[in-house]
Amino acid sequence: MFTRRNFTTSALLGSATLLSGCSSEPAENSYESVSDQTWRLGALTGFNGAALSRELVRYATLAPSSHNTQCWKFVIDGSGQAISILPDRTRLCPVVDPDLHHVFVSLGCAAENLAQAALAHGLQGEGVFDPATDTLRVGLSPTAAQATDLFKAIPLRQCTRGDYDAQPLSVAELALLQRAGSSNSVQLLLLTEPAAMTQVLDLILQGNTTQLADPAFVTELKTWLRFNGADAARTRDGLYSAASGNPSVPAWLGDRLFEWVVTPKSENDKLARQVRSSAGIAVFVGQANNKAHWVEVGRCYERFALQATALGIRNAMLNQPVEVAALRPQLASTLGLGGQRPDLVVRFGRGPTLPRSLRRTVDAVMV
Repeated sequence: MFTRRNFTTSALLGSATLLSGCSSEPAENSYESVSDQTWRLGALTGFNGAALSRELVRYATLAPSSHNTQCWKFVIDGSGQAISILPDRTRLCPVVDPDLHHVFVSLGCAAENLAQAALAHGLQGEGVFDPATDTLRVGLSPTAAQATDLFKAIPLRQCTRGDYDAQPLSVAELALLQRAGSSNSVQLLLLTEPAAMTQVLDLILQGNTTQLADPAFVTELKTWLRFNGADAARTRDGLYSAASGNPSVPAWLGDRLFEWVVTPKSENDKLARQVRSSAGIAVFVGQANNKAHWVEVGRCYERFALQATALGIRNAMLNQPVEVAALRPQLASTLGLGGQRPDLVVRFGRGPTLPRSLRRTVDAVMV
């Protein structure tokens, strides 16, 4: 999820203790059941034709997206030789993502998952983006099947918005992350020195303060919050509160508590603690500021996230200084990027496994 928000407070806990058992969802529709079905590693045999294409789309939907809006649509070529990914313009976040930057990064993430899953099923996936139609077409051709560690990490990957263990990564681990997250047109900066991380943190906090002072930002964010498992399972989208380490509460209570609990000070204190608990900060920078490069940034980020997952390393977005346009030049200057636009800011390190937000069904995202 490219926009990050993981409101936390002990004030929620008392209410949650009394109300967490209110859901009466049938077992097959419970959060736990839907989560198990969503985040499963499927079989590598027994699929062909339309069934295989649908399975590849399912893996693609396990990619991250801004506020977990799942802002994509999929079209399967009648020949089965390609799958196209397009923006779903009914699921946008115009306040936090006015130029659709995050949308096209999301399409890239989905394409990378699709390519990794295709390879595991004996297909080579080659993505081509058409800026005239905003379509990312992934052509599929036969190749030797290879279930890589990145493929196996797809159903385990998550944006882990909690504290990490503050331990450094090894040189070998950093090298693997660097390789996975870079390409000919995307530069990956790995910041592990405390001084450099503190400089970026200062901009993160400025951006966070600016966003929380904007009523339109807060309203848009709350639209995508799912305060309990029943709501998360019903919509299968948005940001599930438990995925940020928060208790489940009824939606009406969560909505009211949000205004009281989520303040610039409380959020900034939490963000500072979380950055200081991280092994480093990764910054992704596309060679150019256009949709095609945003797609490539998404592919690089997803490979980074999958490689991190395969190594037992967590990551989470801290995109405030790229989402607040006035801060982008300061971040670029701090990083020595000149006129380039920083695309994504991500913290990483080892930490706990948390519940995950859900995904819509394949039928819901197909055209």
